Amino acid sequence: MRKGQIINVGKVEDVPPGRGTAIEIPEGNELALYNVNGEFFAIENSCPHKGAPLSEGALCGYYVECAWHGWQFDVRSGECLTVRESIETYPVEIVGGLIQVEI
Repeated sequence: MRKGQIINVGKVEDVPPGRGTAIEIPEGNELALYNVNGEFFAIENSCPHKGAPLSEGALCGYYVECAWHGWQFDVRSGECLTVRESIETYPVEIVGGLIQVEI
């Protein structure tokens, strides 16, 4: 997988507003994809605390809370609000109703 590769991960209607989902990307990795009032954000799908899948956490506005231990992350920046940690974020574009992520 080359850095800067753009992949299609689904259609806009596949991820309703206020929801998130896990997206498998090449080489067996996963991203968490969120729709916040029509804006789409992609982050790594693993909490740095214990590796919990962030796509299973609760989304409240721009913040997702890890389902295992409650760490909270801003889906726009990857910044953790709970401790001094951060996670990777990925650019998202909507092209012709398709969600594209740059990995």
